[in-house]
Formats: sequence, structure tokens, C-alpha cells
Amino acid sequence: MDLRLSATQQSIREVARRFAKERVAPQAKAHDREERISPGLLKEMASLGLMGINVAPELGGAGAGAVAYALAMMEISAACASTSVVMAVTNMCAELIARFGTEAQKSKYVERLVSGEALAGAFALSESQSGSDAAALKTRAEKRGDRWVLNGSKQWITSGAYAGVMVVWARTSAGPRGISAFVVESKTPGLHVGKPEDKMGLRGSNTAALTFEDCAIPGENILGAEGDGFKLAMVALDGGRIGIASQACGVARAALEAAVAYARERRAFDRPIGDFQAIQWFLANADTELNAAELLTWRAAWLKEQGASFTREASMAKLFASEMAFRACDKAVQIHGGYGYIDEFPVERYLRDCRVQTLYEGTSEIQRLVIAREVIRAHSG
Repeated sequence: MDLRLSATQQSIREVARRFAKERVAPQAKAHDREERISPGLLKEMASLGLMGINVAPELGGAGAGAVAYALAMMEISAACASTSVVMAVTNMCAELIARFGTEAQKSKYVERLVSGEALAGAFALSESQSGSDAAALKTRAEKRGDRWVLNGSKQWITSGAYAGVMVVWARTSAGPRGISAFVVESKTPGLHVGKPEDKMGLRGSNTAALTFEDCAIPGENILGAEGDGFKLAMVALDGGRIGIASQACGVARAALEAAVAYARERRAFDRPIGDFQAIQWFLANADTELNAAELLTWRAAWLKEQGASFTREASMAKLFASEMAFRACDKAVQIHGGYGYIDEFPVERYLRDCRVQTLYEGTSEIQRLVIAREVIRAHSG
């Protein structure tokens, strides 16, 4: 599907598409097997403006807007979802600091993120007992003189092992309004990175636990006002859900293209299997759902770009796109038959990579709660 895009949006998409085809796709299989992404590749992405697409040019970003970001995410995700999740979280952190940070924080940290100097950003919210219930986090931050001292642990942190700049949430007082956000540099004493998680998919993307043991950071590294952390997290997650919806669309598109190519080449009973109605219906359903998911995603991105409320629309896009991607990837494996179960063809990786999309940035169940809450609010008196 295509849109009436601005020249800037077209340019960003073409840059991302070309980079994805020429630089990312050839390395995707190695990312998965070796469980790493080349730092050089991430720096190349930054040099193209892909780590700060919605960040203002005066802070080093592309300033291209949320729609351009969604388009670029779809292109990179179609080539390698492991690479796109690093891109998504880095953009997320850069946008958050750009919006809520002080001038000193913006100058010091946003430019490091979007330029590639920090390599990647990390969004450290989840804990072992507070995933969907983010307000239940237990990591604490205590003010001691002119420093904040963090103690606690975080779980499932994307790029935890190599992110140069992290946004970390910690409790500064009791209750949901007692949570604050902090900018933490990766080399801060007292910050310890756990061993990489051995994941089903997105294996090229590092995921690790973080532990804070009397980790002291400057007092000015609090992001926003004390007690505003939960609000900041919810704002970031709304935008992050557009990124995951875009990722899901990209992976689903790659799976659909692979399934179509295989259905045209694979022969059974003296004709291509694409001639059979069963296969055609799989492809028809996948293409229809992919188009619907793209439209939902673009709508949420457009609303964000207009400065309008987009919480419900972002959750709708993330919910539908992530569940659609799993169906599309599952059917792509089915169309490939036994070949779909081995790594000679990429569809088995697509299926593994897309499975987490219904889990992170808020599970499908949480998205349904968010959507229902917004629908009830919109229709109440």
C-alpha cells in the first residue's frame, strides 16, 4: 500500500528501504545466529538520521515526524526485526529526553543518541514483578546531597549491555505518583549488566537485566519533575506502540512476500501450489490484514504528528498489527511446509521474531484494557 507522502516522508522511506536492502538484510541471518548486531551497522543507521527521525534538527535529529518514523521502521523491520527494535528504543529515548529534558540534558544526551555516539538507548522500566503493572516497580532512588542514588533491578532491557544512555524509572516516594525518571549513563559506577537473555526470537538484539547498587548520578539527571515518572512512561509507551505496530507490519510484509515467492515456485500435482485455493486464501487473508494494520499504524502516527490524542489509536494499531503479524508468519511457515521449519528459508525466523510483539510495550491484554477505557471515556456523558 502507498500513501500521498510528503517529499520528506518519501525520502526517509527510500533511505530506510535502500539501507535495509543493501546493509541490513544481508546480515540478518548472522545477527540471529551470532546473537549480536555490529556496532558499525548501528552507527551507519545514526549517520542516515534513523536514530532520531522525530527529533528536531537543532538537536541533531531528522525532524521528519511520526509518519516518517513508522515508514522507516517498517522498512528496517522487513529486513531484520532485531535491528529495528534497537532503532525503536533509541528513537523512543531520544524523543522522551527531547520533550521532557532540560536544555542541558537535551544538549548532552539527545545528540549522543541520534548521532550514534551512545550507540543505542535503553528504556529501563520493567522489573521481574512489574511488567504490565508498571506502577508496582520497586527500584528506589534516594536524594543524598546533590546526587540521586539508585538501588534495585530491571528486567528485559533492550540493548542493556551496550546502550550508552538509559532512561531509568525508580520510586522516589510511595504510590503511583511517587515514581520518577532518570537519565543514567552506562559507565556509571554501581550499574551492573546481567548476562544476555537466551530468547526465542529477536536474538540479534541484546536483552539483559540491570542491577543498581548505590548507583549515584548527578541531581540534575532527573527527567522532568520528581513524581512525574509514571506519566512520562505512559507518554513514551504510546509512541512506542506505534513503533512496535510498524515493526509487526514490516515483518508481516517480509513473510507475505516470502510466501508468495515460494507459492509461485513450489510445484505439487504438476502445478504451482499458488494455484490452489487453500494457498490463495491464506495469501488473501494475510494481505488484507496487513493493509488494515498499516492503515491503523499510519493513522496513529498521523495523529501523533498533529499533536492530537492518539492513545487509543496507538493501542489499536499495536494490538491488531502484532496479532496479524503472528498469523501471517504462521501461515508463511505453513505454505513452506517442511522447509518453513528449517533456517534455509527466513520464514522460521520471522515467526520467532514476531512472537514477542504481542508481549512487549504492553501485552495484547493491556492494549484491550487501554482501548476499552478510552472507548468508555469517549462515550460517557
